[in-house]
Amino acid sequence: MELDAERNRWEETTLQKVLNKSPERKEHFETTSGIEMPRVALPQDINYMEQSGFPGEYPFTRGVQPTMYRGRFWTMRQYAGYASAAESNERYRYLLQQGQTGLSVAFDLPTQIGYDADDPMALGEVGKVGVSISSLKDMEMLFKDIPLDKVSTSMTINAPAAILLAMYIAVAKRQGVSENALRGTIQNDVLKEYVARGTYIFPPTPSMRLITDIFKYCETNIPRWNTISISGYHIREAGSTAVQEVAFTLADAIAYVQASIDAGLDVDGIASQLSFFFAAHNNFLEEVAKFRAARRLWAQIMKERFHAQKPQSWMLRFHTQTGGSMLTAQQPENNIVRVTLQALAAVMGGTQSLHTNSMDEALWLPTQKSVRIALRTQQIIAYESGVADTIDPLAGSYVIEQMTDEIAARAMEYIRKIDEMGGALASIEKGYMQGEIQESAYRYQMSIEHNEQTIVGVNAFQVDEKLEMEALKVDPAIESDQRARLADLRAHRDNARVNELLAHLESAATRNENLMPLFITCVENDITLGEICNVLRKVWGEYQAPALA
Repeated sequence: MELDAERNRWEETTLQKVLNKSPERKEHFETTSGIEMPRVALPQDINYMEQSGFPGEYPFTRGVQPTMYRGRFWTMRQYAGYASAAESNERYRYLLQQGQTGLSVAFDLPTQIGYDADDPMALGEVGKVGVSISSLKDMEMLFKDIPLDKVSTSMTINAPAAILLAMYIAVAKRQGVSENALRGTIQNDVLKEYVARGTYIFPPTPSMRLITDIFKYCETNIPRWNTISISGYHIREAGSTAVQEVAFTLADAIAYVQASIDAGLDVDGIASQLSFFFAAHNNFLEEVAKFRAARRLWAQIMKERFHAQKPQSWMLRFHTQTGGSMLTAQQPENNIVRVTLQALAAVMGGTQSLHTNSMDEALWLPTQKSVRIALRTQQIIAYESGVADTIDPLAGSYVIEQMTDEIAARAMEYIRKIDEMGGALASIEKGYMQGEIQESAYRYQMSIEHNEQTIVGVNAFQVDEKLEMEALKVDPAIESDQRARLADLRAHRDNARVNELLAHLESAATRNENLMPLFITCVENDITLGEICNVLRKVWGEYQAPALA
């Protein structure tokens, strides 16, 4: 109470004298989540130790490991993939030589929605926004001379995630690497595809069946593999606020855990193989608080809602990517500064893995030089800034602690509302999450157009300059080359065996049979991604998005 009285005195006397002479930019400052930034926060505004605890202990607000980066740095990944498997392999080996500590694979759109490179639906899109993978031979080329027991590989693949994982396992076997030595992540988060991204294939029920099949298979065979990366990144990139990103991501995670339990899996058995994926945007303080709030909420959900018994099951482990939607085509060099701030927020917030966007990604696929600068950004933060030398460096900051509490409380309000609707899937079918994101995206865009939100180089501090940057262009011959390789593959494989396996797959898809072992057998017999997905389309159909009001 004494400090409150002191704050009132300060605002009415010292502060007011200054404001009368020099008015603030504006009276109130809010984050995009609508959280008002206090002029000054005081100790009684927070409940620090009760809500935060110690690093490596419940509720993990301060970090999932007791030593955090004093033990080892976060995994430094650069999301990469374009054109052919051979060209992407060359980029991966270059990045590993430059000090990257984990691979992150970008697939082209046909691959993401289960079409081969020679499918009419793939026309004009092969290799454009990621690497084209249609068969096991492509996957072998993608990881040529990269020992899969020595690297951690993240694959941004969702609807056909089980098939791409099967290819990865088959490549490892051909390298002589056992499944239990593999480390990595498949994104495998189809719910956020329905909400924000759109690269879905199948309806929700069979999609969830594929996800739980992966959970079951990996729990037994690939215990070090993250079976899903529950993604708030694409929710945020679609226009959500930071609060919505946390809320909708955790609501989806609740649905996956419940589906696993309904499929007969033990919550403590699968929890340690769940991972998360968040965006880092420009409001540094809000982003740091967001990561801390997400950890706290997930720990509470796993312990109190799902009654998980192991402390490891309560941990929210996450990868972060800097915000692609925050990059500007105008004055692209400014993006280096934006990415640095976003990456620093992720590190201060305790991420386990980080991708830093390249300065030219608002214009085209990143060049080798811009990717190297993005990687160097992480390395400078790690080795030169000093922020990794202490655990949770912003802990105890009155503003950070207050914002952590506020984000957690507001996110829980959303989760309760989604629960009342019947859960994440029911809310998606009603268009609720989609509508909330669209409304937030509209408000943000209007704030820019009305100059309430300043974007340097876009609505302020513009310059008239000629863009002089090297562009990375994908050779259109990639598509014809991929078609030729597929034709050769189909001509020289055992097509009688192919037809036998596809018939078996069609039958198995109608039964309660784990499809992962069959997917591995299929790809080892040169059955393509598109052929497998087309059989599943025939059995399950395709998802049709609801019309939003």
